Amino acid sequence: MLLTCVKMEHKKLRHSNLWLVFLVIPLIPTVMGTGNYLQNLGVLKSEWYSLWTQCSLFYSNFFYGPLIGLYCAYIWRVEHLNHNWNQLMTMPVPVWAVFLGKLFLALECTVFLQFWVWALFLGAGRFAGLDGMPPFEILVWLLRGSIGGMGIAALQLLLAMVIRSFAVPIALALLGSIVGFLLSNGGFGLFWPYSLMLMGMNANKDTNMLGNILGFCISAAVFLLVFTAAGIRYLQKTDITAS
Repeated sequence: MLLTCVKMEHKKLRHSNLWLVFLVIPLIPTVMGTGNYLQNLGVLKSEWYSLWTQCSLFYSNFFYGPLIGLYCAYIWRVEHLNHNWNQLMTMPVPVWAVFLGKLFLALECTVFLQFWVWALFLGAGRFAGLDGMPPFEILVWLLRGSIGGMGIAALQLLLAMVIRSFAVPIALALLGSIVGFLLSNGGFGLFWPYSLMLMGMNANKDTNMLGNILGFCISAAVFLLVFTAAGIRYLQKTDITAS
């Protein structure tokens, strides 16, 4: 049943141009970060690590969370735009499979973005004249950020389901990321899902600052499970006559 829902969600997005958005928008923080790096070569002397501090500063704080929010809002767009909640709720599959099918696509998004950013980061380094390959550790930070992003995906999917506006959940993702930056710097990052993404990616840091990896993983798992359970519960309680 779950596989059927995943295939159905993929089919809905097959003819959309959403993929173009996810290819183009990450170019913006890459260009901004590379520009900052090249303008401050006298201070930023750690090459690939210094370039990472600049690129991750913009990407993690202003783009990653909202891009996940955009994807989740688009996933629910068909239901909200065409008012087909009745059709959704009367499908011959349990509601948990409906929500998890959409969540699977959102989780795909969190991982895809990180690999694309890695490719852009490699290209930025070549443009900036850096030799060799980026340290493997930075790729680990990106993948670690996708783990933190999974809780965000579940939360944004829940928000996009409940809030019919397309723009509001995306704005909340941006606000959540900014708050996450403040909380992570204040030592409270494990208690806010958007902070986990920043901490996982070691955003704006050139050395690994995530000491409590177990706490990070537990917190990410808790947020993912809690928001997923809330989303499924909401669907179970939703009136079939909702429009």
